[in-house]
Amino acid sequence: MKNLSRLLFAMLLVLVFSNANAQDKNNPWQITIGANAVDNYPTEDVGGTFSDFFNVGDNWNILPSLSSISVSKYLGDGFSFGGAGSLNKIEHWDGVNQSDLSYYGVDGTIKYNFLDGTTIDPYLGLGGGYTWVDEVGAGTLNGTLGLNIWFNDNVGLTVQTSYKHAFEDYLSTHFQHTAGISIKFGGTDTDGDGIYDKDDACPDVAGIAAFNGCPDTDGDGIEDSKDSCPNEAGPAELNGCPDADGDGVADKDDKCPSVAGLKALAGCPDADGDGVTDADDKCPSVAGPAANQGCPWPDTDGDGVLDKDDKCPSVKGTVANNGCPEVSEEVQKTLNAYAKTILFDTGKSSIKEQSAAVLADIIKILKEYPNSKFTVEGHTDSIGSDKLNQVLSEARALSVKEYLTKNGIDEFRLSSKGYGEAKPIDKNTTSKGRANNRRVEINLAK
Repeated sequence: MKNLSRLLFAMLLVLVFSNANAQDKNNPWQITIGANAVDNYPTEDVGGTFSDFFNVGDNWNILPSLSSISVSKYLGDGFSFGGAGSLNKIEHWDGVNQSDLSYYGVDGTIKYNFLDGTTIDPYLGLGGGYTWVDEVGAGTLNGTLGLNIWFNDNVGLTVQTSYKHAFEDYLSTHFQHTAGISIKFGGTDTDGDGIYDKDDACPDVAGIAAFNGCPDTDGDGIEDSKDSCPNEAGPAELNGCPDADGDGVADKDDKCPSVAGLKALAGCPDADGDGVTDADDKCPSVAGPAANQGCPWPDTDGDGVLDKDDKCPSVKGTVANNGCPEVSEEVQKTLNAYAKTILFDTGKSSIKEQSAAVLADIIKILKEYPNSKFTVEGHTDSIGSDKLNQVLSEARALSVKEYLTKNGIDEFRLSSKGYGEAKPIDKNTTSKGRANNRRVEINLAK
């Protein structure tokens, strides 16, 4: 019963060790279950410490069952701390055959792994413990040399030898060899993607190792956090977005996703290259400005001035006169020839009815030059006072202007002015000369 109590005490210490620290590395815990062998021969006074070290049959005490358990916790930088419990049956002790003495050991060890994380993982350990041989017990200082051989990330084979130096003379210094199966565990993988949280950049979302545990939902090789279209596969140059028409514009930004187009036009085509997309171009096969919906500006009258700039788009004119016809000297002479024949009632500004025909001719000419402005000028002879002649000339000029505006000439194109007798074109000493001086002129405004 006493021996059973010792074993339970040893197991309790192991459990205490196993919960002593929080996790701080993937699979930080290691448990090893196996068998142990105790070798007390030769002692230091019989042939030296390592004399006859490998004489298994004569010197090793081996319990042919599971007889040792150890648990260790990784601390970092190759160091770990653990505890072990073991039991055995002693048949050879101090070179003397014994009758099944019981052996119990509880030990704590700080280990340093030289090649931590590799398949072949050697280590050294230093620690202490307490060992009982039957009813005799004493503390020990332990030095350990061991080797882990890992079959995968979690399971491996562990073999080790510990030199136990007893602090009391009544317990002999001895070796304890152990071999067993080791299991590493304790790593946390919240999202279950096979990447432990410590190394998982996205611990709450299942991902892949290539992106440190972050997901690539569409499988295009771009992790979701850097993928502008995480649910649709696309090339890296488009930040993971698809491009159905292959024009280099991602579908999400492509206004014409099913037809290859230009980046400058948001993925839409421009067949005539005028900068207006075909869908908005009223003349998709002929280049034209956007202001005219992609069509070239017309020149209806063919005068070299586009309709948009032509102030007389339906009448052929000159570039210098904004597309409107220019009043030539000959036209000017014709106008004045007609104007001089306009007749007024004597001493009045009222136009006689027989002048209607000549005024119609004048109106026809003025309409041919819709962008030109004219001045209607009134003149008199020298008969009468200057004041009366001035008033009469102004009234007659205004009367002609009003007639013209009432018959289709825009008012803004006409002005009127009277000169009285100030600008004669003939002598006022003869009746013929005075008749020539009584006149109306229509001149191009300056």
